[in-house]
Amino acid sequence: MLNIGVLLGDDIGLEVVPEAVKVMKAAAAKTGLQIVWSEHAIGKHGHELHGHTFPLQTQAELEKTDGWLCGPIGHNAYPRNDPTWIMPPVRKRFELYANIKPVKSYPNIPSVHKNVDIVFLREVTEGLQSSDTVVAGAGEFRPNDAISIGTRVVTRRGANRVVRAAFEVARTRPRKTVTALHKEPVYRLVCGMFAEECRKVAKEFPDVHFNEVLIDGFMMKAVMNPQQYDVVVTTNQFGDIVTDLGAGLVGGLGLAPGLVCGDHQAMAQATHGSAPDIAGKNMANPYALIMSGQMLLEWLGRKRGDAQAVEAAVLIERAMERVIAEQRQLTADLGGTASTTQMGDAVVSAL
Repeated sequence: MLNIGVLLGDDIGLEVVPEAVKVMKAAAAKTGLQIVWSEHAIGKHGHELHGHTFPLQTQAELEKTDGWLCGPIGHNAYPRNDPTWIMPPVRKRFELYANIKPVKSYPNIPSVHKNVDIVFLREVTEGLQSSDTVVAGAGEFRPNDAISIGTRVVTRRGANRVVRAAFEVARTRPRKTVTALHKEPVYRLVCGMFAEECRKVAKEFPDVHFNEVLIDGFMMKAVMNPQQYDVVVTTNQFGDIVTDLGAGLVGGLGLAPGLVCGDHQAMAQATHGSAPDIAGKNMANPYALIMSGQMLLEWLGRKRGDAQAVEAAVLIERAMERVIAEQRQLTADLGGTASTTQMGDAVVSAL
């Protein structure tokens, strides 16, 4: 039995997260997987109920779960300089350090490239993103009006565990290849430490091919020939940038699911934002949240040796591929005319 939390988030999260839950429930019913579901407040709803976008009540309840789905957070619209209105630091709070973001092209979805199948792993508790990496104080500061300073943090522990996660993912894939991205010739200490840990871990996985590419060179090569890459691992800010590039190669952020995992828990959260301009119109593409939920079931299944969860994940992936191939119930951004709920219903039917 799995215990899975549900956090709707903001704006279109209230529409796409329920579709993911609907599909996951249907797949679980097919395989006999038992799931206990619980809903918790975060973002605007969290502030309305408890006076904070990341309520202590929600944090306490999430501790009891195996993992959760989280809708996009519309933090750009939050009031500034108010400590109760913040981007919820979920990753830092629960030590979710590896952000797994697959990008995959489909034959009948318009995209820059075809036959793309890459899994990106981005470290998300360190690096240059101060809001995610600092417990007290700030990772950037302005000593005077003419100077601004940012800090970048890389630790051996942080690098090692995300790289290890990348090699474990690669082992499950046909090509079994990991590419590490860094800029060690310039950032000899911070990127150097990341590269050192990559090489250490690689020696423990003799069955997985390993190579290193400088981050700027990767950007060019990925645009020209992304098919050469299988599993790609990098640090926080580099990963933030290259994963959006990857999404652009296959059709946009609507096709970019994501899973952020730690040692014991994981959060399913798509790459896209909360899209307030289309919120409430039942037109948002639910693909990314549905497939994020699929990733959560697969991760939990493999982590806990639960064959029913793994099977449910396989069923969702096949159902989504069928819906996309048939092209009858796709949202407008994918070239169709279906609503959010209609596309979700189509995936359930395809199960």
